[in-house]
Amino acid sequence: MIQTLTKLQVADNSGAKIVNCIKIFGGSKRRYASVGDIIKVSVVKAVPKSKAKKGSMYKAVVVRTAYPLVRKDGSHLRFSDNSVVLLQENLQIVGTRVFGIIPNELRRDKRFTKLLSLAPEVI
Repeated sequence: MIQTLTKLQVADNSGAKIVNCIKIFGGSKRRYASVGDIIKVSVVKAVPKSKAKKGSMYKAVVVRTAYPLVRKDGSHLRFSDNSVVLLQENLQIVGTRVFGIIPNELRRDKRFTKLLSLAPEVI
């Protein structure tokens, strides 16, 4: 469960390391985001001379949460960190590589097939 002002790690090679959640898309009263939701983030910490500069704003998709994700078969999936992948305004991935495990729940939404193909492991 990601909410406003949550610090998140970045799971791609765009150059950003830590981002801060600014807004959760999907309604004016929406409070929490989960895996697969799109949020607006601001870069807090970045690698020098990279695509993502400190203070720049991006859209991002949540790929891992520490809050347990309950699947339809009753199993729970929990990660050790909260991570996102940065997106451009047209929902294309900023980086060229994705790090870490990506959950299968992103497959239901057809917008992120490229992200799933770049992932080293999909569970």
